[in-house]
Amino acid sequence: MKKWGLLLLLFFSFPAVAEYQATPAKGVAMHGMPRYGWNFKNFDYVNPDAPKGGTLKMSAYGSFDTFNPYTIKGVSAAGTGLLFDTLMVESADEPFSQYGLIAETIEMPKDRSWVAFNINKKAHFSDGTPITAQDVVFSFNLLKTKGLPMFRYYYGNVKEVIADKPMRVLFTFKEGDNRELPLILGQMPILSERYWKDKDFTATTLDRIVGSGPYKIADFETGRYVVYERNPDYWAKDLPPVKGFYNFDKIRYDYYRDATVAVEGFKSAAFDIRIENEAKKWVSAYNGFSEKDGLIKKSFDHSLPSGMQGFVFNTRRPIFADRKVRQALGMVFDFEWSNKNLFYGLYQRTQSYFDNSEMASKGLPKGEELKLLEGYKDQLPPEVFKEKFVLEKTAGDGNIRPQLEKAFALLEQAGWTIQDGVLKNEQGEPFRFEILIDSASSAAWERITLPYIRNLKRLGIAASLRAVDTTQYKNRVDSYDYDMIVHVWGQSTSPGNEQRYFWGSASADMPGSQNYAGIKNPAADELIEKIIEAPDRKKLVAAVKALDRVLLWEHYVVPHWYIPSVRLVYWDKFGMPNVPVMKGVQLMTWWVDPQKETALQILRSEKKEQAEAARKTVLQRLKEWF
Repeated sequence: MKKWGLLLLLFFSFPAVAEYQATPAKGVAMHGMPRYGWNFKNFDYVNPDAPKGGTLKMSAYGSFDTFNPYTIKGVSAAGTGLLFDTLMVESADEPFSQYGLIAETIEMPKDRSWVAFNINKKAHFSDGTPITAQDVVFSFNLLKTKGLPMFRYYYGNVKEVIADKPMRVLFTFKEGDNRELPLILGQMPILSERYWKDKDFTATTLDRIVGSGPYKIADFETGRYVVYERNPDYWAKDLPPVKGFYNFDKIRYDYYRDATVAVEGFKSAAFDIRIENEAKKWVSAYNGFSEKDGLIKKSFDHSLPSGMQGFVFNTRRPIFADRKVRQALGMVFDFEWSNKNLFYGLYQRTQSYFDNSEMASKGLPKGEELKLLEGYKDQLPPEVFKEKFVLEKTAGDGNIRPQLEKAFALLEQAGWTIQDGVLKNEQGEPFRFEILIDSASSAAWERITLPYIRNLKRLGIAASLRAVDTTQYKNRVDSYDYDMIVHVWGQSTSPGNEQRYFWGSASADMPGSQNYAGIKNPAADELIEKIIEAPDRKKLVAAVKALDRVLLWEHYVVPHWYIPSVRLVYWDKFGMPNVPVMKGVQLMTWWVDPQKETALQILRSEKKEQAEAARKTVLQRLKEWF
């Protein structure tokens, strides 16, 4: 009887097992086929024979109190992503493709209703323990229940996850199309169940976390520095997606109070490389240096969408609830004056949440985009269908009278009028609000924000600027305790599930999400789902354009500017692959060139000797004179 029971169990179990079997693959693309085949040796944009060694010195701002970057509590140390590996790794020369890392291969059906990852048998954590399917299940459940809010949105369509074999993990999905979900799961950082099972994952920690990535914590002092060292036993160092990466023996981050102090630190060679986001500093801060001095300034172009940077209205605040009010306040930000007087004419005005890409909405909607928008015609501003979205353009001379007149008209329509020189509503309450910034970047933002505040004053609005320390800023932003902030949402070449986290109604009241504007827009919600469900690139682009247009016409943000490149200043000690990459600078493919580093050290020594000799000459002459 037991024998027959076992046979029956096997018979009825077999179809369920077979249902979740597919041909294993090394890589997967969001749409179409991945660029690299089964037997690829390395990515085209790396030097597979790059020498290992040396130290990369970087900078960071403020302080830190945790090495766990995956929870809302605390400020994580710079570079913590180096401690953790993911199931798969994304290539930088394709819109959105991934290749096996911890997961040696991936299985999924054509309809992408489930995905299975087969764990590489060589994979292990930094403490030497093997990575198993159970660690993946543990990581998924821990991140979804106790991690950053984004994980709840990213993994919301997962129905079940099981370790159906010791080295195979199976994810089944809820009904509905979510073609991106297998790739989203491929990005999941893998945590050690053995290490975390008896610890409070939500608490801050300065313990030297057991990770799965190429680096380990070597040394640190809170608020001053953190040093990572390359793990000599890193199991994946010779895998094709890793070959040519992680060439520095050590990576050090030194903490600075603000950008101004950091620039001086860089010029004194306290660290090696700096991303320069301020036009003024790019143009003037490094005067007196040249390539002969070993300092390099270079812009690296990329093909990434610019994303959206701007002054963000917290629409949870009643004063910003009316779209006309938001539009009016956006009109008096004088970008042309700022670009001319503050930015040396280096920037372009942001006119889309996806500028610098094919996904930016332009002109009037048409084709597939128009068809999508017409489904929400009664929910959208009529301008969506009748007008091209174009931000106000000034002469750049500080005269914004035409913009002020338009803004006043909109404010009056919204019930705000000038009373005794002050803009007030029907209840006689003045229009006042605060712009919150991080003190680490206050010097840069004061010079940009104060002219905007002066223009708001001409509308009778009392806006003020407040800078707070990094920890307080993070806490206030996570809890939406602000009127307006400055923020930038980065965008990928293949938008998807993260759009729920940026603009979705469900994230608006979830502490720690990136829906900083508090958007609750049913049309936007449905268009986000259209993006996630898009079966091909054409439909994806149409849905993104439609969402872009809705966000623009609702005026949730006063758009700033962008530049389609990354501006780097670095000391000439590095080698790097000479291959332009769609997704910009890939710093982890660089390496320390021993000959360049030696030459730079000699040059610095000579400069120091020359400076000392000049100082002695001056002192001698002073003695002779007096």
